[in-house]
Amino acid sequence: MIQEIEPHKYRVEFEPREPKNDDILLVFKGSNVLVRNEGGETLFPSAGSFALKESPVFLFGMDERAVYMAEADENAVFEGFEFVPPEYFREAKPQWAAFTGITAIQLHRWYSNNKFCSKCGGSLVHGSSERSLVCADCGRTIYPSISPCVIVAVTEGDRLLLTKYSPKHSKYSRYTLIAGYNEVGESLEDTVRREVMEEVGLRVKNIKYFKNQPWSFSDTLLVGFFCEIDGNNIPHIDENELSEAVWFGREELPECKSLISLTNTMIEHFRSGMR
Repeated sequence: MIQEIEPHKYRVEFEPREPKNDDILLVFKGSNVLVRNEGGETLFPSAGSFALKESPVFLFGMDERAVYMAEADENAVFEGFEFVPPEYFREAKPQWAAFTGITAIQLHRWYSNNKFCSKCGGSLVHGSSERSLVCADCGRTIYPSISPCVIVAVTEGDRLLLTKYSPKHSKYSRYTLIAGYNEVGESLEDTVRREVMEEVGLRVKNIKYFKNQPWSFSDTLLVGFFCEIDGNNIPHIDENELSEAVWFGREELPECKSLISLTNTMIEHFRSGMR
């Protein structure tokens, strides 16, 4: 999965300091990030590469280097580099760079979307002792938003239920697993039961936790579960969300081109003989 970057180490501790020349710098223009592709590998500028009008903002650590973000000056020229959209990092190599890029994008999106206090309208400033934003007027503190979401593999013996999104619900067109956001006051297991019932009209049992994954593309924490069909196995789809729901045998499962996502990891786990 995209966060599996060993032997590299993601360091979430909030330890801002003056950037060193070899620290990593994520330069943003809107939601796009400045990179250079060299021999198929994604490279970021170092903090000492460019002169900036404003001091870069500390984000997190990667190995022994700190990672910072900065906004691109309107007329700046970055020779040898290009700006790429967030989706670029689904396929970027090496994987530690993909994880660094999309995690930085999530934090940049949060900072960019929170300029003013929702309580009093005052300006928000960066927290000095933790990863936060603080209202300069009323003192209210806010933290990065993370939404828990379940990924559900519904099984029946050697068969796995895969779905496709309705075009009006999502641009993603490949087969996937049932997924949905956890609601206020709801356990993750109850979210599994509700989402399966809402999307395909089926009951499930023997819900078992598999793995979890930070998924910065959508500001979510994905939590994977396997479960078994309970009774009727004929899906009745919610056409507002889905266009298909199909049972596949292990040998019939469509190919997963990448294992950066929890969904594809779960499909491959089932294909390999998980019972």
